[in-house]
Amino acid sequence: MRRTAAIMVQGTGSDVGKSLLVAGLGRAFARRGLAVRPFKPQNMSNNAAVTADGGEIGRAQALQARACGVAPSIHMNPVLLKPQTDIGAQVVLQGRVWGNVAAADYPGLKAKLLPKVLESFARLSDGADLLLVEGAGSPAEINLRAGDIANMGFAEAADLPVVLVGDIDRGGVIASIVGTWALLNESERARLAGIVVNKFRGDESLFDGGLTAIKAHTGLPCFGVVPHFPAARRLPAEDSVALERRAGETNVRASLRVAVPMFARIANFDDFDPLIAEPDVAVDFVRPGTPLPGDADLVVLPGSKATIGDLAHVRAQGWDIDIAAHVRRGGWLLGLCGGYQMLGRRLRDPGGLEGPPGEAPGLGYLDVETEIGAAKKLAEIGGRDPISGACLSGYEMHMGTTDGPDRARPMLTLGDRPEGAVSPDGRVMGCYLHGLFAADAFRHAFLSRLAGRAVGGVAFEAEVEGVLDALADHLESHLDLDALLAVARRGVLS
Repeated sequence: MRRTAAIMVQGTGSDVGKSLLVAGLGRAFARRGLAVRPFKPQNMSNNAAVTADGGEIGRAQALQARACGVAPSIHMNPVLLKPQTDIGAQVVLQGRVWGNVAAADYPGLKAKLLPKVLESFARLSDGADLLLVEGAGSPAEINLRAGDIANMGFAEAADLPVVLVGDIDRGGVIASIVGTWALLNESERARLAGIVVNKFRGDESLFDGGLTAIKAHTGLPCFGVVPHFPAARRLPAEDSVALERRAGETNVRASLRVAVPMFARIANFDDFDPLIAEPDVAVDFVRPGTPLPGDADLVVLPGSKATIGDLAHVRAQGWDIDIAAHVRRGGWLLGLCGGYQMLGRRLRDPGGLEGPPGEAPGLGYLDVETEIGAAKKLAEIGGRDPISGACLSGYEMHMGTTDGPDRARPMLTLGDRPEGAVSPDGRVMGCYLHGLFAADAFRHAFLSRLAGRAVGGVAFEAEVEGVLDALADHLESHLDLDALLAVARRGVLS
């Protein structure tokens, strides 16, 4: 029997809102005075965050920790899979790179990972009043059930009750909930405490018949129907599913335009959330097969989980030609992490750490070269902008070292050292710092320099806090939180 109250939020599929529900519930229960901790046994995402002890976890779990009012910990997401190819991923175990694994080999690895997952869960339980556990994908993927550590396999190993979430906005929510229930075995069904219907639009009473039908087929009660929460888009997204929705959108009223090519293995794209929050800035995520807009003021090459592979992707789309035209027109060009490496003259990966061993010519806009190495740098760090003097902070998360003459003109100062590189004319620059745009003073100074006038006014971190509070209010209004807490406390040793 468990010593700490806990409940697991599983979904009928990916992107049904599990991550945001856990964040909102975390903030709501923390406001009641409970010590709440988020936990996701296995995550698959190239959006990651650095913890204070120098490890990495999924970005969604860092946001959930923030919602709970606690510092992120490597134990909140003990297994993080970071896709590098269509058939393989880097495995991060308890915050550290464990190695690379092919998709076909991963099922045989899960049983070896479970003890570490349970260890992290136990360590996170110490001192907590409530653990909010998030599943991954769907428990109905019975082809993946053997050795499962992400959904029902973990729920059974940790003895957790489960709430099943369905997304009504995508359609077919009755079938998805009933179908999920039908595909579970008897012991798994017994763990289901009830359902939540998420992202509802319109008159909730019109779904009364749907809830009746679900209960008739499954016997499951409903903890609430949660209306669509538009402000959710102002919070960091978990993975590229959300990015796909943003692609093609633009702020037509904005006067400053930023273009971001969507790499095949784009990473840490939450770097752009503070720019998106600015009403005078349009951030265009450009899909493969689509040219970069000719009227962009700034092109940003984002982070990548497979830099040489994504550089080949850039050339295959013809984006290298678009970038060359952009630079000739006097446009600004920025590279972040993997994007910074691409801006140099050459990239080398002799050990095949991000793909097949090899090297490739870079785009050549900065006189630097990069070699991918086995040591991965993970650190939270602060610094300043040498031009404006504005303070900033963020984190480094990269494998590889970059050096060359253009580093004599650093983009930033981090701690007591120079970071990044700038071209002789000052219009091309790159650095390894993720999250730099979250610093309001730096962001406003940087955008104003590009535009030649004052741009920016959003207090980004305060806005995130406001959205988390509004999300908690939203869930308080539409979910039976007392019933959810009672379920979480069942079976706990006194």
